[in-house]
Amino acid sequence: MTSISTATAGWLALRAPADDDARSADLAHHLARLLASPSGPIVLHDLGAGTGSMTRWLAPRLPGPQRWVLRDGDADIVEHLDLRTVVDSAGRPVTSEVVVEHLASLPSDAFQGAAAVTASALLDVVTEAEAVHVVAACVAARTPALFSLSVTGTVRVHPAERHDETEHAIASAFNDHQRREAAGRRMLGPDAVGRVAALFADAGWNVRTAATPWQLAHARTALMREWVDGWVGAALEQRPELASEAIGYRDRRLAQAAHGRLRVTVAHEDLLAWPR
Repeated sequence: MTSISTATAGWLALRAPADDDARSADLAHHLARLLASPSGPIVLHDLGAGTGSMTRWLAPRLPGPQRWVLRDGDADIVEHLDLRTVVDSAGRPVTSEVVVEHLASLPSDAFQGAAAVTASALLDVVTEAEAVHVVAACVAARTPALFSLSVTGTVRVHPAERHDETEHAIASAFNDHQRREAAGRRMLGPDAVGRVAALFADAGWNVRTAATPWQLAHARTALMREWVDGWVGAALEQRPELASEAIGYRDRRLAQAAHGRLRVTVAHEDLLAWPR
């Protein structure tokens, strides 16, 4: 059993349909209004771009012409980028460039002249220092930011079990795992949206958030199975002493998924910030 890897093309492809269903169209429309009537091509920066899922979903909802700067610290993952069919709201193809760069190395003036900054499933894996750095760069450039699908730590699994102490213990251990220190980096985990919202608010910016949960049922059995295995695996990395109860719990849930009986809600939140 292993924890969920967020850095493989296979995992990103598996989660993409659930991500697209969950993202806040309302916040995307609000961003589009902020960018209305551009005088020329607009530049958008996508942080932690991965395989380009945020660009594929968001570009058709925004005016253009658009040029995307896709920034990611993983040179291997961006090899899987494919934006060939992506168009803006008027049906014009977007253009793009790739920058391989870790957030800690992001230039403080990286967003000067940009119309917006975006990211997907990123905030919960950044550190406090990285969050401060990104917000400062947005504020310095007065560039609106839309960050989608940050984990908030709440999970609901159905059918409910009569004795759910194990499930609560797994959820708590998973959330601690999300806040862990790894390779000298302590991640924000479920605290990310609240912390980033506070940073923008302290800068005097407008902030809106929206609940964007995954709703997983039989049609997404493969994703559910991968998620259950990874959720329990991460919890056991954090608290190995849970193994005897957690492995039995995992096996029961996987059996329910195989028989079309499992439903899972995984809470996420989107955040939009823009200058007053």
